[in-house]
Amino acid sequence: MIKVTLPDGSVKEMENGSTPMDVAQGISSGLARNVISARYNGNTIEATTPLTEDGSLVLFTWNDDEGKQAFWHSSAHILAQALEELYPGVKLTIGPAIDRGFYYDVDLGDEKSLSENDFGKIEDKMLEIARGKHDFKMRSISKAEALDFYKVKNNEYKVELIENLEDGTITFCDHDTFTDLCRGGHIPNTSIVKAVKLMSVAGAYWRGDEKNPQLTRVYGISFPKQKDLKEYLELLEEAKKRDHRKLGKELELFTFSQKVGQGLPLWLPKGAALRERLENFLKAAQKKAGYEMVVSPHIGQKELYVTSGHYAKYGEDSFQPIKTPNEGEEFMLKPMNCPHHCEIYNSTQWSYRDLPKRFAEFGTVYRYEQSGELHGLTRVRGFTQDDAHIFCTPDQLDDEFMKVIDLVLYVFGSLGFENFTAQVSLRDPENKEKYIGSDENWEKAENAIINAAKVKGLNYVIETGEAAFYGPKLDFMVKDALGRSWQLGTIQVDYNLPERFELTYKGSDNEEHRPVMIHRAPFGSMERFVAILLEHTGGNFPLWLMPEQAIILTLSEKYENYAQNVLNLLENHEIRALVDYRGETMGKKIREAEMQKLPYMLIVGEKEASEGMISVRRHGGADLGTMTVDEFAGLIKNQIAQTLKKFEV
Repeated sequence: MIKVTLPDGSVKEMENGSTPMDVAQGISSGLARNVISARYNGNTIEATTPLTEDGSLVLFTWNDDEGKQAFWHSSAHILAQALEELYPGVKLTIGPAIDRGFYYDVDLGDEKSLSENDFGKIEDKMLEIARGKHDFKMRSISKAEALDFYKVKNNEYKVELIENLEDGTITFCDHDTFTDLCRGGHIPNTSIVKAVKLMSVAGAYWRGDEKNPQLTRVYGISFPKQKDLKEYLELLEEAKKRDHRKLGKELELFTFSQKVGQGLPLWLPKGAALRERLENFLKAAQKKAGYEMVVSPHIGQKELYVTSGHYAKYGEDSFQPIKTPNEGEEFMLKPMNCPHHCEIYNSTQWSYRDLPKRFAEFGTVYRYEQSGELHGLTRVRGFTQDDAHIFCTPDQLDDEFMKVIDLVLYVFGSLGFENFTAQVSLRDPENKEKYIGSDENWEKAENAIINAAKVKGLNYVIETGEAAFYGPKLDFMVKDALGRSWQLGTIQVDYNLPERFELTYKGSDNEEHRPVMIHRAPFGSMERFVAILLEHTGGNFPLWLMPEQAIILTLSEKYENYAQNVLNLLENHEIRALVDYRGETMGKKIREAEMQKLPYMLIVGEKEASEGMISVRRHGGADLGTMTVDEFAGLIKNQIAQTLKKFEV
């Protein structure tokens, strides 16, 4: 017998050789029907893998990310088999699961090609294979046998992969008549795949090196139910409508110019005003929380980033140093604000009575992203971080960290991001050379973050290996209106930069001590935050943030003077509005105002002008009737106050 420990701490005694599916069946037949993969003692395995030693078991269904990964990885095998059958002589390379679906890179040979016109027959073949209910079976194979298998197939790509593997660690996966080199992590059999859709085809260099042969990459996605695929495709259509690049152009927020350079956004007047409101919102919250604003330059001497460790970690992938007329003098575009803030702290001798010091800056930084990775505002080369660095004593760390959590939650709530998970990102204990600092400091920092997450009652998960190189962090993974997950907002604990920059404060014992540093950015970057906010809201921003909160629509030119008077009154109430004086029909004016996502339409004609009133229509079609300008201003202010008050710390 072996002892199998489940996530809730319960222990089940099973016969040696039992499978995760047997364990699931022992819990309930309903669970067994839904289990598609498992993890045992930290290793991903199949639900049909025999268990031969005591250990901890986690069972995964389609509702788990790990379950989806196994499902899509298995679907990549089905795609590969379909391609082999439809394109004799095709050479398979790699086919992993990705965040949404899977892909397979193949070499079709010089005489063959594949386009979207071929998707239908490939999907049909995949479903035909899936309906065969073929079991996925893993087997170990010697290196020599594995090499012989693919040499017979004349597949130099798999041969290259196998040559880099150690004998005794190589496994194949079989299903039906198909065999593939694979580490494992599959669903029990092919029949669980009920719906497939190939999404696109693209070129991809072998191993990402443009010196290597170009392959054909086929992207796809699959589901256990046809209705899941239908819902996904509908979601994709909605995502296209909400694409921040499309909305940014329609709402006249930002643009890009090839002459200025790839990945360098230009903010138009409405976009600049939107950014300013976001900055002012956070500045007000920060001021209340005791932050002080600082300003640092866009460049710094190379030595600054050598000291911080950024140059060693990111120097090769950054914009290269700027040389000056002085021999040996080099500057760099600022990739991070933190080294500058360390030097601001270092400009004064501090006492423990002065701490914590909270320095905040909307600082623009520059990182050389590859052109293929640039995407609208979400991946750019120049972006502004809502950065702040808190320098505190070790005793103040827990309290300061929790105050930052409060600030992040206030920002998220005020902007409509209420569905999120906190991710505690720790270093990889098996790969410590990726990080700087002592084991003792890392342990203290990691414990501080986990403790704060517990005290605040956050729904959090722990991810090993996701820490920054100088310290662990708490990342906020926010779900938008379409159910997509984004990393927004981060808080990091850092014992290492204070040591590298020799930061000190004088303690109550009159001795020099090292402060602890907290990095935090609730927005992350203004560019990426605006992009995600655009897609989350579809351009219908919270009322307090809208570029224009109302538009005045005149029934004819006779009421232009009255409309101007209404506009002046609204401006006195600090309500952002504009007037549509055009001689278009009221129907057309309303339709265009709806397209511009304007929250309120104020219609003025003979009746309104004579009575000193406005007819109010809300975005989306709701008619609120007539009211005075003062009453409308009260409605707006009350709505904004309730939104912000709800989440205020």
